[in-house]
Order: sequence, then C-alpha cells, then structure tokens
Amino acid sequence: MRRIGSICTGAFLLAQAGLLDGRRCTTHWQWTQALAARFPAVEVDPKPIWIQQGRIFTSAGFTAGMDLALALVEHDLGGAVALESARRLVLFLHRPGGQAQFSISLAAQHSERTAIAELEAWMAEHHRGRVTVEALATRAAMSQRNFGRVFVRELGATPAKYLEALRVETACRLLEETDHGPQAGRELRRFRQR
Repeated sequence: MRRIGSICTGAFLLAQAGLLDGRRCTTHWQWTQALAARFPAVEVDPKPIWIQQGRIFTSAGFTAGMDLALALVEHDLGGAVALESARRLVLFLHRPGGQAQFSISLAAQHSERTAIAELEAWMAEHHRGRVTVEALATRAAMSQRNFGRVFVRELGATPAKYLEALRVETACRLLEETDHGPQAGRELRRFRQR
C-alpha cells in the first residue's frame, strides 16, 4: 500500500478497518467526538484540517480534502504542478494540514463586502511584506477612515490586529509543521519590528 486517505467522515471507514488504531487522525469537527467514542484506540484530533500518519492521511471537511489533494500533488509532482492545479481550482495552494479548522483566515471569510473579501485573500498572500492601512484602503477603493470602520465591522478587528494574527498564525505553522523553527523566530521578530 503506497498510501490511503479519507475525507471528512471517511475516517470512520478507516477506523472500522483498524487502519487508524494507535494513530492520530482528524475528521470534520462535528464528528470528532463520535469518532473518538466509537473507536477508543484512535487518537482523534479535532483541530487540523488534515493529518498524515505514515502512509495514512485523514482530512476534515470536504474542502479540507482539496487541501490534502493539493499537498499530495505537490509531494508527487512538485510545486509548479500543484500551483497550476490550485489556480485552475481557484484555491490557495498552501493551507497546510496543521492549520486549525477554526483559524483567523477561516473565521474572517464570512465577509459580505466584496472589497473586504478580496482584500482578505490578498492579505493572506502578502502579509509578510510591508502592509499599510493607506495601501489597504486604496486597494479596497475606500477612504482610510471609511475603510477602518468597514474592516472592523466586517472582520471584528482592526487591520493591524488582523494582519498581526495572520503573521502569528503563519509563524506558528512554521514552528509546528516544519523544521524551520529558527526561521519562524526570525519571522516573528521581523513582524514585531514593523
């Protein structure tokens, strides 16, 4: 067996087959307690969007399965193919498995204003660079004062706080999922200097 995986409640099938015994896995957050109760030999983690345990992969909801699929494409065929696949599917390429099912990016995606929703996506991809309120307001085609009010109303945080949360989330992912711990520390220091 090269590898096997499940999407959403498909983890129940893997657990029933005994493939998850003694392994960490995930499923949609609504079903994690039921999975843990029914299969006590399985370590159910409700937080990540997908998990790899050796050759076994499990993912949260349906869209988390798309994230997992892109990660597998990147592993097998390289970043360029994965990026092209993500573009064709209109998805972000990197939403790593360790990203929480409830994260700042996901919580904020309910925005009803198109300008703010588009800005959220842009900020998620450009949060490492120098980002100013003036530049964000211009990008959203609003005055700075109106932009600040709309941003807080739509996302529940000031642009600075939202940006900081994106940066901290990125640094945490680097610390948790990669061997780039020192890089994450440098990123955090760099973010604090801005």
